[in-house]
Amino acid sequence: MADNSSYHTDIEKYVGSVNAVAVDSIVKYCGIALRSRDASLVSCTDPEELGRVRDGFASKKLGLSGDAADKAMAAVCEKMKADKTKPRVTFYYLLAQETGTMGALA
Repeated sequence: MADNSSYHTDIEKYVGSVNAVAVDSIVKYCGIALRSRDASLVSCTDPEELGRVRDGFASKKLGLSGDAADKAMAAVCEKMKADKTKPRVTFYYLLAQETGTMGALA
């Protein structure tokens, strides 16, 4: 995904309206990782990947920890289960929405 509008389109599959400031914040947080296809996706079946999300974005950006982060990530994985690829920006956005921590982004 090259520009932020493509992230908006993907997020809109799950939510009614997209908070553009939050998307911009997530894109900025992810930085150059979004340039690599592998790094731009989240694997819900990889415990190490979910641990990195929990210890990185969930903890540092959203202030979540332990069980709260794990339960929220499980809920997002369930919400996105129909998608074979789970874009990191969409996953992080839905994680913030799921936990009511959108304010940490916008």
